[in-house]
Amino acid sequence: MSATQRRGRRIMMSDTERDAYLTGQRTCRVATVSAEGRPHVGALWFVWDGTSLWLYSLTRSLRRAQLLRNPGIAVVVDDGVEYDELRGVELSGEAEFIGEVPRTGEICAELELPERMFATKYFGLDTLPHDSRHAWIRLTPQTVTSWDFRKAVGP
Repeated sequence: MSATQRRGRRIMMSDTERDAYLTGQRTCRVATVSAEGRPHVGALWFVWDGTSLWLYSLTRSLRRAQLLRNPGIAVVVDDGVEYDELRGVELSGEAEFIGEVPRTGEICAELELPERMFATKYFGLDTLPHDSRHAWIRLTPQTVTSWDFRKAVGP
């Protein structure tokens, strides 16, 4: 095993650390690919329920149009300025569209938890106000990579 691999394991977040990190962060970067293979990356708010990342995206966005053609998606949540502060999580897999499009608030059991979490996290509310411009995308990741370079500091 190389030194890089050993360091990678040393700086990897535990499941508990990853869940706390994803729950506390506010903005992610979402990568999609056009039919011609051109990448697109955009920032978006999200919530993490411990299993899936929930993205509340405009229905008339390039992101959504690309995901309708190719559901492959990668998301990065990261922070830090100095090298020894860098930490983050990359999640990838296939996007799933959940609920009506655009979201108007029809009863959808799958959306009860993410909508409550989103309303609290971003608006300080108990219920999510629906604007008929957004829809939900769920990413239940097939791969997850994490890093926390604060762990590399020290003896």
